[in-house]
Amino acid sequence: MNLHDWIDEACDVLDLDVEVDEGLVLDLARVAAHNVQRPAAPVTAYLLGLAAGSRGASGDEIELMAGRLTALAEGWDRPAGADAIPDLEDADA
Repeated sequence: MNLHDWIDEACDVLDLDVEVDEGLVLDLARVAAHNVQRPAAPVTAYLLGLAAGSRGASGDEIELMAGRLTALAEGWDRPAGADAIPDLEDADA
């Protein structure tokens, strides 16, 4: 069984009819694990999924949220006074 088979089977079990951009999720998880700590990877991916599901987010919106989470993780130990990560609501402006 490969990753695509696993995703298909997991979606069947969860009764989900979605396309999964596993590259996006894996990249986000890698950055979170590397810059925050290892357990941040699955937790961050889970939070992205919760946010996407609760908003009924489109693929573009999921990419935007993943990008913001990636930026947050990349700057996790940034020095005081560094630029803040924009809020999700800023995207609507």
